[in-house]
Amino acid sequence: QVQFVESGGGLVQPGGSLRLSCAASGFTFSTASMYWFRAAPGKGREAVAIIDNVGSTTYQDPVKDRFTISRDNDKNMVYLEMKSLKAEDTAVYYCNTSPFRNWGQGTQVTVSS
Repeated sequence: QVQFVESGGGLVQPGGSLRLSCAASGFTFSTASMYWFRAAPGKGREAVAIIDNVGSTTYQDPVKDRFTISRDNDKNMVYLEMKSLKAEDTAVYYCNTSPFRNWGQGTQVTVSS
């Protein structure tokens, strides 16, 4: 069964950094593009970063140059390194792969002083 388990969130001050992790299982991870999504309070889920099976990355403008997505195919893990965090980055963060399903619980990131 396809499963995603996100971790690494927390409370951080503006300008701080966090590293999120996602453990994926139930599909052929090494051939899959992986996505990080976030859902801010009162808003829908939006994709913020994508990494394809060969490591090419794409970022939404609000996180470009601040977030870095990476993957470890040996461990079936995908990561999101976040720096220079802003209050507007506050959200629950999720990982998934297309077709999107079996959403995990996500990990809460709160940026506040």
